[in-house]
Amino acid sequence: MTARLGDKPLDFRRGEYVLSTNREKIPLDQALALLHPTFWAGDMPREQLARAMRGSVCFGVLSGDRLVGFARAVTDLATYAYLCDVIVDPKHGGKGLAQWMVRTMLAHPQMQGFRRFSLMTTTAKSLYEKFGFTDKPASVYMELNPRK
Repeated sequence: MTARLGDKPLDFRRGEYVLSTNREKIPLDQALALLHPTFWAGDMPREQLARAMRGSVCFGVLSGDRLVGFARAVTDLATYAYLCDVIVDPKHGGKGLAQWMVRTMLAHPQMQGFRRFSLMTTTAKSLYEKFGFTDKPASVYMELNPRK
């Protein structure tokens, strides 16, 4: 899965874990397996995730050859990023892997000087508040959901 955005793959190591932004190192089927139990991506088809990964800066946490954490930043690499799909295998939970992925996203050298980073969450507000994310009035958020 080659980079379309022009982002430069990076790797970081922490103990037994490697965090990579290299799509070639992030197994698509393992990312899909992490996402399928979630309420937001439980019905995502494989090809849809493949397209989403091609259009995003991806963050995969690997333990050996197993993907144990995954996240994406949908971005133009100039002004804006939308953080999404942050998930950690429950067997590897409590080790700060989600925080590591978010911290790495925010520090990514190609994602500096942006006007805005955004995300949506109903279950992990405390995680993102640690990084300075704040609630915004509902009146600024709009959406079109063509599937409804």
